Amino acid sequence: MPVPRIPADERRELLVRAALRVIAERGVAGATTRAIVAEAGMSLASFHYAFRSHDEMMRELIAHVVGGEATAVFAALRPGTDIRTSLHDGLNAFLDYVIADPGHEQVMQELVQYSMRTPGLEHLAAEQYESYRRAVTELLVEGASAAGARWTRPVAEIARLVVAATDGATLAWLADRDEPAARRTLEFAADSIATLAVPVARTTSTAQPSTAPSTATENQGA
Repeated sequence: MPVPRIPADERRELLVRAALRVIAERGVAGATTRAIVAEAGMSLASFHYAFRSHDEMMRELIAHVVGGEATAVFAALRPGTDIRTSLHDGLNAFLDYVIADPGHEQVMQELVQYSMRTPGLEHLAAEQYESYRRAVTELLVEGASAAGARWTRPVAEIARLVVAATDGATLAWLADRDEPAARRTLEFAADSIATLAVPVARTTSTAQPSTAPSTATENQGA
């Protein structure tokens, strides 16, 4: 009986999920192409059909995790909510995502360290953090729009601040699993970042001055 063909997109996702499991268990060094396809229950040919290289698969893995984080935060944004509340909701949604599957975040931390100490892979660490900042920039723009606010500093600068805060809170939680402390850290970060936004001034139509004397004026002169 012939084995049904798996669509290319689905094959890529299955391989990325397999890579996440392998890295969580054996580290990046153990995530060879053979180990990944074995975990996914596929052949080597299937891997090369889906990805041109191991490097391309790692980029896809980063995009997969960052995309999941961003989706969780976007779902927490509510139009009409003030910027402080939006930041609180978004950062708490991010932490919920981390706690739901800590393995993903451990993989991302491992990937950064491995990339920085492996000649030829340094670009992966830089690309990983660029993907974080790009996702956060989009979230900051959407969050300010939903809250009717604008940022008083360049959004790219604020995005770096948010990434630094979430990265530190994530690493600390992975180490001590103290959820209340992690939420307090992110609450403080949200309060601080919110001070960098101001409400957007509402535009109102300019009233034409009346040429007729007001009743009040008439009464005062009576």
